[in-house]
Amino acid sequence: MTDEICQALVIGGGPAGLMAAGELARAGLSVVLCEAKPTVARKFLMAGKSGLNLTKDEPLDSFQAQFHGSCAGLVREAVADFGPEAVADWARGLGQPVFTGSSGRVFPVSMKGSPLLRAWLAGLDGVTIRTRWRWAGFGDDVWRFETPKGERTIRAERVILALGGASWARLGSDASWVPWLDERGVEIVPFQPANAGLVVDWSPHMARHFGAPVKVARLTAGQTDVRGEFVVSARGLEGSAIYAVSRAVREGAPLTLDLCPDWTLDEVAARLAKPRGKATVTAHLRKTLRLDPVRLALLMEFARPLPEGAALAGLVKALPVAHGGLRPMDEAISTAGGVPAGALDGYVLRALPGVLTCGEMLDWEAPTGGYLLTACFATGRAAARQALDIAHRT
Repeated sequence: MTDEICQALVIGGGPAGLMAAGELARAGLSVVLCEAKPTVARKFLMAGKSGLNLTKDEPLDSFQAQFHGSCAGLVREAVADFGPEAVADWARGLGQPVFTGSSGRVFPVSMKGSPLLRAWLAGLDGVTIRTRWRWAGFGDDVWRFETPKGERTIRAERVILALGGASWARLGSDASWVPWLDERGVEIVPFQPANAGLVVDWSPHMARHFGAPVKVARLTAGQTDVRGEFVVSARGLEGSAIYAVSRAVREGAPLTLDLCPDWTLDEVAARLAKPRGKATVTAHLRKTLRLDPVRLALLMEFARPLPEGAALAGLVKALPVAHGGLRPMDEAISTAGGVPAGALDGYVLRALPGVLTCGEMLDWEAPTGGYLLTACFATGRAAARQALDIAHRT
């Protein structure tokens, strides 16, 4: 069997891989992109079903501060070159206008991923995309793939791996690449869930609140303090505010809820000190603090039996959440872990000169809100540029 030969090979057809392939092709290289699934960017399209949050319009230093992990510095450098403004301009350049919501999050006007992806793929001149080509390890100076027509091999001058993390395996991020790098001596930081919901073993009285949003709350876990929304589900707590504290919770920090974030502890205590007459404690809470049914239910769930006076005010402002940890990794929006900074020279694997990595397979994490996609775009672009720079120097 004759090896296919190309100037550049990209393995992985998510946002980082597509961005890398486009960058290489614009430099005049013949590029082959191999994707294990029947179509590219499946996780990207799934994210777009609920409104594709491309990036967030905020000062660069604040944006960069959201990245953590051993490769956080690498990601921060990448988004300094291709950050929120550049992502928005890129989408507009593909004929997809964007708008900024009240929270600063930036979305395509279509609110979907499919129109943007179609325009993106149409512009990838010079890129040959091969789907259902699953990387199957190394051969003698070739890259082996399992395909519908049997095993195929590709010989490439430079290779970029954009294979994703370890969440949403059904969409392609299954970390199946770890053994291949491990056998070449690349130490991988074990994957862990990020941006994941919390497991809560609810008592029966909570069932009527499943699906109810908690729109006014402040969540604190360790040094992480966020005001936002979340949802009570049959499995626990989910939503953007929960995802924002998931890293701190994963690292062992206790989680507390402030159910009245607009009032100080003294103000809450003063309101609760008003005579309640024959009213029940819950009726008094509802009247004086204007707690809606779901917040009242959470207070009773995590603080039963309810105390009175200052102790009750303290619980309203800092309610300890009893939970069973984060949801399983494959249910998480993203993962922490992957190829660590110590295994890299820029994006080049020290153990595999000429092979670069990018996207979620690197050891970094960030909250939802546009940071994840922006970092994948930016690191894919940066890895391609380093590959081109290496080629020019050699």
